[in-house]
Amino acid sequence: MLATLVALVAFGLGMVGLAQALPVTYFGEDLGRGESTPLASWPNSAQAEANFLANLVGVGTENFESFADGTSAPLALTFPGAGTATLNGDGEINVVSSGSTNGYGRYATSGTHYWETGASFNFSIAFSAPEAAFGFYGIDAGDFNGQLTLDLVNGGTHTLNIPHTVGAPGGSVIYFGVIESDPSLQFTSVSFGNTGSSADYFGFDDMTIGSLEQVQPVPEPATMLLVGTGLIGIMGFGRKWFNKKA
Repeated sequence: MLATLVALVAFGLGMVGLAQALPVTYFGEDLGRGESTPLASWPNSAQAEANFLANLVGVGTENFESFADGTSAPLALTFPGAGTATLNGDGEINVVSSGSTNGYGRYATSGTHYWETGASFNFSIAFSAPEAAFGFYGIDAGDFNGQLTLDLVNGGTHTLNIPHTVGAPGGSVIYFGVIESDPSLQFTSVSFGNTGSSADYFGFDDMTIGSLEQVQPVPEPATMLLVGTGLIGIMGFGRKWFNKKA
């Protein structure tokens, strides 16, 4: 009986470990008002960012403000307190005055600078050390029916589909973050993709990275409730069994 109890407890703890091994994602979207009108605020996206950052400590954000207008890749990115990275691929830095767009629905979510993809939508970021967390703002995503994807590269490739609206109005803002708490699945680079068949330029701003040490362990509430309930049941069953034997 004792062996059975131990096995069940181990199974329950294993289920917790399995849940924590899965990447946790954060997403928010605020639909735009057209290509010539920037959003004054993006509460859904900002809340997703806040939820993402609430599980991290000491992380750094690259806002692209240090780059000159028109700078192309490779870009040496700096995430204060978190590390560095190199952005490679098609695109360039754009500068747009606050309260306006570039005429096509793209603008910065902080300051005036942002990264804009090229027509081929082919760019990636290689980190100087393995990372466990990555988050970013996307502007004007999907208005030409392109679905944004993110590949986490860690020896293999784990592709995440960003669940933004396809065919969204110009000037929309999204936030997407992912935390991978499994030490064996830390990613060394990320690659962005676009499933649209036609050219669809996107803007990106305020990218954040974090190492495994900067991730705050937060148990999955539903999983912990399930395991806790199971352990209580096991304890009750064991008490009845031992009382019966006595």
